[in-house]
Amino acid sequence: MKKIIEFKNITKSFDNSVVLKGINLDIYENEFVTLLGPSGCGKTTLLRILGGFLQQDKGEVYFNGEEISNIPPHKRNVNTIFQKYALFPHLNVYENVAFGLKIKKIANDVIEQKVNRMIALVGLDGYQKKDVTLLSGGQQQRVAIARALVNEPEVLLLDEPLAALDLKLRKEMQSELKRIQEEVGITFIFVTHDQEEALTMSDKIVVMKDGNIQQIGNPTQIYNEPENVYVANFIGESNIIDGVMKDDYLVKFDDMEYKCVDFGFAKNEPVDIMIRPEDIKINKNKNGKLNGEIKSVLFKGVHYEMIVNTKIGTSKTVTMHVLAERDVFNEEAKEKMSASDFTMDLEDVKELTDSDIIARANAQVWNSENNSDIGIKEVVHEIKETPGKYPVTFKSSAGTSITINVTVIEPKFIQDKESNIGIQAFDFYKTVDEIKESMAISVDLKTWADAFAWNLDNDKNIEITDVWYDFDPDEIVEGDYEITFSTKGREFKVHSTKRFEVDDEVSLEFEPEDIHIMKKMR
Repeated sequence: MKKIIEFKNITKSFDNSVVLKGINLDIYENEFVTLLGPSGCGKTTLLRILGGFLQQDKGEVYFNGEEISNIPPHKRNVNTIFQKYALFPHLNVYENVAFGLKIKKIANDVIEQKVNRMIALVGLDGYQKKDVTLLSGGQQQRVAIARALVNEPEVLLLDEPLAALDLKLRKEMQSELKRIQEEVGITFIFVTHDQEEALTMSDKIVVMKDGNIQQIGNPTQIYNEPENVYVANFIGESNIIDGVMKDDYLVKFDDMEYKCVDFGFAKNEPVDIMIRPEDIKINKNKNGKLNGEIKSVLFKGVHYEMIVNTKIGTSKTVTMHVLAERDVFNEEAKEKMSASDFTMDLEDVKELTDSDIIARANAQVWNSENNSDIGIKEVVHEIKETPGKYPVTFKSSAGTSITINVTVIEPKFIQDKESNIGIQAFDFYKTVDEIKESMAISVDLKTWADAFAWNLDNDKNIEITDVWYDFDPDEIVEGDYEITFSTKGREFKVHSTKRFEVDDEVSLEFEPEDIHIMKKMR
């Protein structure tokens, strides 16, 4: 197949922001190529450089072996269709399509032949004298396509031309565009952020992110063999799992080894694993490769989408001691003072400052008449680097004081070797009012308990996804309450025509070819 376009090390910046970062891409004749990616990834910028509407900062663009960077747009054998079709409202369909040929001073009989053929090709035969302003969006797009193709370009550039159409019409035009491209036999370069458009029409998909190409391949390759997590998530829905490539054709995750069809990785190399939801078979028993419990069920029209929890996360439970307000009132000084008991880690005592103690105790002094804040003058304590309970007294300049207790404990955390996760959280003290005033109780509970989790191998933080408690913050009273902090377990998204109910115990099955191994993204 003949190579028609070459991008070599294309770089482009706007306002000191690099939009294209050394793009290298070859495009062949008669290909339908889609540049796919989110807004800002550089796909439209690359298209405009090819069309001659932008100049790259570095690199070369070759068209049929000729470097064309300095050739103006009207002299390049390409035509462009943008989101806005820019039809001439004062011209009818025939006149719009014929416009470019008339500018080239083509003979009228040749123009008539070419224009009528192209109008028929795009399915608008009989609309030649129709006012373009009275056409539907899809019909206007067909006129724009005919106007571009009648000039017989070698390459047609399409910058999200379906974006303005409704869903039904967009699907129809996807098929039409592919049919037209195959019939005229020229190269189409199509820009979109819609994965379905890319999969439906393309011979080649170029997936882009942040000015870089992530993967190039045909739709089947891109969907079934994504090269990294970004591509897997951008093209379709995916279950992404951390794993280890034990050997060629053998991968391990969640303490189980599975046969796969991938090879060429280093032994014991950390990898990302993808299993598509539609590739997982689900049954109502507990004898599969993975056993779990249905957590949610959504009907999607042609299938049910289910979330199956196959492994619980790591968790730690602590006690929240809720106290009533213990404001101290100094009537003579017209001052009020409050502070709360708290628990702290033994390892933090060495670097403990008065400011830390004030913050942890939420110690405050204020004027009882106008509620203006008053500073705490002195913090008296003898907290030692030994587990135990220590009194702390806060004093104001006017002699108002309050005493609380600080409990120093040795760090205690859970090491879940099976999940390879450590999790830590501490008992803590709070007042009724502090809890009622919380704007985001789950976030505050994590902060108050100093709750966090980490990977036991590399110490990287792991998100605590769930905070469980059984009280209503608005109705809280004095007492002790259990709070449980949990990391996320293993959840699989499954698509199936079978219906299950929430809390059903199920098993999951998949074949070696359903397991797709990817390099870790850097």
